[in-house]
Amino acid sequence: MFFGGTGISDTKKKVFKNIAWAITGKIVALAGALIAGIIVARFLGKEQYGIMNYVISIIAIFQVFADFGLDSIQIREESKAIEQRDTIIGTVFCLRLFFAIVAFLAIILLVFLFEDDSVIRGYIVLYAFSMILNTTWVARNHFTSIVWNEYVVKTEISRSIIGIILKLCFVMLNLPLIYFICLLLFDSVLLASGYLLSYSRKIGPIRAWRFSSELAVYLIKQSFPLLLSGIAIIIYNRIDQVMIGKMVDQGSLGIYSVAVRFIEMLVFIPTILSQTVSPILVDIRQKDYARYQRTSRTFMNVTVFTCVLLAIATSLLAYPLVYFTFGETYIEAAAILSILSFKVIGDALSQTSGQLIIIEGIQKYAPVRNIMGGVACVILNLFFITRYGITGAAYVAVFTILISGTLTNGLIPAYRNIFRMQMKALLVGWRDVGNIKSLAR
Repeated sequence: MFFGGTGISDTKKKVFKNIAWAITGKIVALAGALIAGIIVARFLGKEQYGIMNYVISIIAIFQVFADFGLDSIQIREESKAIEQRDTIIGTVFCLRLFFAIVAFLAIILLVFLFEDDSVIRGYIVLYAFSMILNTTWVARNHFTSIVWNEYVVKTEISRSIIGIILKLCFVMLNLPLIYFICLLLFDSVLLASGYLLSYSRKIGPIRAWRFSSELAVYLIKQSFPLLLSGIAIIIYNRIDQVMIGKMVDQGSLGIYSVAVRFIEMLVFIPTILSQTVSPILVDIRQKDYARYQRTSRTFMNVTVFTCVLLAIATSLLAYPLVYFTFGETYIEAAAILSILSFKVIGDALSQTSGQLIIIEGIQKYAPVRNIMGGVACVILNLFFITRYGITGAAYVAVFTILISGTLTNGLIPAYRNIFRMQMKALLVGWRDVGNIKSLAR
């Protein structure tokens, strides 16, 4: 019996409520992003839509440096020592602000050295301010650590609704691309203010946050391997779009970005499950290691099998999905989507194993697997994009996520047990679907 009794405990109710809020919020946010993406893509056309996604991809790469791998470490540390909340949050915030400023200055330097188009250069610098605003994600991380997503979700839903309304207004006013770039930055303003307001009202005053130099050193040491991993991960998630924009053309990037938009919707399932279950697994591991092993195996099996089904369904329905949303102008994206849909399986394997690696405190080896994936991504894209264009980039995206998130685990002794779990999840993970409730025991 999964619940160990006839009733549902308060802890289980809290977990299921949190999962419900997280899934609802993510569905609304992603649906909003898809609707907004359709509106903007149809209005701007392939080339300008490609330019906008090129700008987003550049900033996403630098955002990794600004984050410095601190998000997962903050959630883990707060899950273990909630009484140190203000010190942990305050220290993480100060570190993230420092790294965000460094990343912002680096962007300014690099775009003026390597970006020839002065207009695109201006777009990149403008949107780079979002990295400073994103330091407020420390408040969001706290809600995640205490398994309380309600107020985070309300903020993100409000942002999505406001964003769609403004995009519709911009389209009706026939405004140029610069306004849509400004709207990307405004999205970050809305999220930042929402997270801080929710924290102040429901948790405590922000002025209570405290910086600890001793804790800062510890956090940097703990997060540095995750920074290296994050760099590699963002390379094989975003560098293809940057390379398409540079090596092919912005119109092709616009088509490729449409397919990527659908993949971002699929990836929310392993993302939400990983973020929600992670604090629970931390607590279980401290109390009962045998139970932790069973629960972590169920967590991986359910996540991976669900994503296998999603990948197959999306691949089969790629043509109507693109045609009835983005329109005939972007119909070439259907072939790309039918390939990229299988990337969600690799994402599920990578995210679930990544969370277990962090929980078990063996993340110092993580950069090896992710760097291998990042290097493979760049090398393979140089070959395949040149010869096969965006179709080649799609195959590389699927292959490299499997390299970094799964195959390399078999080469690292500390991760071989996780690799075996991944192989079992692919082969017989469907058997654990009925055990999903055990995640809340």
